[in-house]
Amino acid sequence: MASSDDQVHEEQGFLSHLIELRDRLMKMMLAVVGLFIVLFPFRDNIYSWLAEPLSRFLPEGTEMIAYEVASPFFIPFKLALMLSVFLAIPFLLYQIWAFIAPGLYSHEKRLVAPLLASSTLLFYAGCAFAYFVVFPLVFKFFINVAPEGVQVSPDIARYLDFVITLFFAFGIAFEVPIATVLLVITGITTPENLKKMRPYVFVGAFVIGMFLTPPDIISQTLLAVPMWLLFEVGIVFSGYIKVRAKEATEASTAKTEAEAEEAEADAAKTMALQAEKDEAASTADESVADSKSSSTNDGDENKAGRTPDVPGGYRNSLTDYDGTDESER
Repeated sequence: MASSDDQVHEEQGFLSHLIELRDRLMKMMLAVVGLFIVLFPFRDNIYSWLAEPLSRFLPEGTEMIAYEVASPFFIPFKLALMLSVFLAIPFLLYQIWAFIAPGLYSHEKRLVAPLLASSTLLFYAGCAFAYFVVFPLVFKFFINVAPEGVQVSPDIARYLDFVITLFFAFGIAFEVPIATVLLVITGITTPENLKKMRPYVFVGAFVIGMFLTPPDIISQTLLAVPMWLLFEVGIVFSGYIKVRAKEATEASTAKTEAEAEEAEADAAKTMALQAEKDEAASTADESVADSKSSSTNDGDENKAGRTPDVPGGYRNSLTDYDGTDESER
């Protein structure tokens, strides 16, 4: 019977988690759809803003083109949808956090919440760096090195794919400090070991830049150098967090020891009070027993002064009363 009840509770808990997950997903979808409805009327303006780093360097009289028949509609539509997801990232992460937070310990909550917030800000910072720093340099280089007689007229679909790739590449690259801190916190490595790996990280940053960026040295370098610098920032922060974690552990250990000592003192005090109560009770019992013994002895002595003379009577040495009336004598 108990096992069936436990199984019912288990199934109810699982269903409640599924219902909560459904509600969270619905909220996430509604947030994205709501932002998309707001942004869709401005889709053309948004694409013009996204193409501005390239358009400023195009030769006079040159414009971007669309190869596909449906591209003038679907490309701005796709951009508005992706921008909706991009802007909704904080809310999406909050919903994920609200779903998993009840299952975490308090120290895990204190660790995960700042990491989620900082990772979101760093991703936005990487995208902003790509738009305001990388795009102008890369597009200016590409257009200036075009052979003479070649008209540069990029396709709007190819351009969108190109910039989205760079956005994600720089957004992920700016997460290096978070990855570094996580490696140190989980105990996989230490700041000292990370410092020894600097040469390998420097080379690895250029290798990663080669895969994440288009095949040009400028975008590769512009990705690799910030990644390496952010790795150094991650080492600094991981060392600081490690010291803080050590101090917190020592403080927690000291608090636990103090609480244990206080509990032992309370237990000893309680035992002493109980011993005093037991001793007082024992003394009271002995006093009662002594008084009862004294009363019994007095009774025996009274009986010892009277001797039986006739059945039902005692002769007293003082009165010589034998228990009969005077008339019977």
